[in-house]
Amino acid sequence: MLTKQLQAIRVHSINWVAQYIYITMLICLLGYQNIQADGRDSLDRKLYIALANNGFTGTIEAKFMQELNRPIDQKRANLGRLLWFDIINGLNDDNTCGGCHSPTNGFGDTQPIAIGIDNNLMVGPSRTGPRNQRRTPIAVNTALYPRLMWNSRFEALSGNPFDNSAGFLFPPPEGLSLSYLPHLLAAQAFIPPTERVEAAGFNFPGNSTDIRNEVVRRLNENREYKKLFKQVFPDIARGEPINFDHFGKAIAEFEFTLVFSNAPLDRFARGQKHALTSNQKKGALLFFGKAGCVQCHQVSGESNEMFSDFRQHVIGVPQVVPTYGNVVFDGPGQNEDFGLEQVTGIEADRYMFRTAPLRNVAVMPAFMHNGAFVTLEDAIRHHLDPYISARNYNPSSLPPDLQGPLGPIEPVLARLDSLLQTPIVLSSEEFSDLVDFVRNGLLDPRILPQHLKKLIPNRVPSGSQTMTFEFNFLPLGFDEETIASSEVEEEIAIPLKLELLQNYPNPFNPATTISFSIPSSAYTSLKVYDMLGNEVATLVNEEKPAGNFEVTFDASSLSSGTYFYKLQAGSFIETKKMLLLK
Repeated sequence: MLTKQLQAIRVHSINWVAQYIYITMLICLLGYQNIQADGRDSLDRKLYIALANNGFTGTIEAKFMQELNRPIDQKRANLGRLLWFDIINGLNDDNTCGGCHSPTNGFGDTQPIAIGIDNNLMVGPSRTGPRNQRRTPIAVNTALYPRLMWNSRFEALSGNPFDNSAGFLFPPPEGLSLSYLPHLLAAQAFIPPTERVEAAGFNFPGNSTDIRNEVVRRLNENREYKKLFKQVFPDIARGEPINFDHFGKAIAEFEFTLVFSNAPLDRFARGQKHALTSNQKKGALLFFGKAGCVQCHQVSGESNEMFSDFRQHVIGVPQVVPTYGNVVFDGPGQNEDFGLEQVTGIEADRYMFRTAPLRNVAVMPAFMHNGAFVTLEDAIRHHLDPYISARNYNPSSLPPDLQGPLGPIEPVLARLDSLLQTPIVLSSEEFSDLVDFVRNGLLDPRILPQHLKKLIPNRVPSGSQTMTFEFNFLPLGFDEETIASSEVEEEIAIPLKLELLQNYPNPFNPATTISFSIPSSAYTSLKVYDMLGNEVATLVNEEKPAGNFEVTFDASSLSSGTYFYKLQAGSFIETKKMLLLK
């Protein structure tokens, strides 16, 4: 085969040096094709195909910045950070965002079921006080969520948290009234300070508007906050008072800094083949295949690669009920959580909860909407066979006030989602690989406690007492060596840049220089096409590391007209038009 192709070379059209180069290139090309054929069934190839089939690119963090369409306002974000940790916003004077969304656990809960007001100002395993009804959701990456909370009661009706054109829907009394705000998070920030069991307490009279007015009164009367708000918002600098729009936008801006979506799987998808271990790659293939996880933990479309379809399902979670709490549970025995039905009033929605996004779950101390499972292994086992798991559930691993009695389970299992009704059997090795992938393959190291700890202010502008955060513990599944050896991957996917530096190719000056940059190591091609889509030149076709590059294109053989460059690096594709005049 090779001999026939070499014989077909038109040697009379090129000198012997060019002939030698041509033959060498052809041999290399054929050798590369054979290698590709031999590796067609490799683990990497299978996983790249699975990711492509499911619409996963590993570039969501870059896309978030494109959607934001501006740099993050660092002064506004810092103001939001201070508000996050300052109990001036909680009228019970003992809780604020950081009390439940803690940097010790990726800005998620430190408890299986949240403890809001009347706490002991501790944030961590030692936190005590009356329980709420559910576990506090993780706040990291929520800037990319189209629906928030376990029962999706805060929703961008467009499916895009940046798009308020269809409205942001909230339960009464807010309804659609917050839809003028620029992002779902800016609207959602209006709610926590008004929640009696989370921050407001039961002593202050009035409705949600009265509570918000009291919060902004406190802020307006605080000299230091007034100064900080003036530095961020021009209307306040002109003499306008702080209002809750300012508060919501500051909180949202801080949450924009908490987009941590550069896990090993993202880097693998962008061409870094060694970002995942072999076991994690096998686990990923199970996740997207045999184990069926991706059916609910989706990555395409409005899921924004967050590993959630952001829909409601009944998955048969045991009904954990605190013995000491400040929320009245549902059902005749007041020992059930009706989930979505609480929002819609529709009985068919009973026991439904939003699919939990799986990014960074490794830092969570408990799983499911009520923290029923305290190890990732048990949470995954439950999904493989909910009937067996729920009927044999033992709450002994939970804190004493959550160990029972449990609510009824058979009414829950009677409504189990059809996707979970057939048990999935995995070998012990397969199960281990799947856990490894979910725990480590989806973990952005920047979310680990030692990195987020620096966000806690030493003091807050109000001068209020600060909460004590416990960092002297590790999430289950981690050890000291894992934490100590974690490296923060600073490289984040950035959009491709393809710039034509010299648009003057002609027979007298045939060299056109093209520069481009790629965000991470990837197999890269740069080709030229005519207006009919015919390929006229291949300029780059090889593995490239991350960086900036220049290539020279000799266009002297082309006729005048319009041509296109097409640059592809991994999942990135960009094109640019060139007008050739001679």
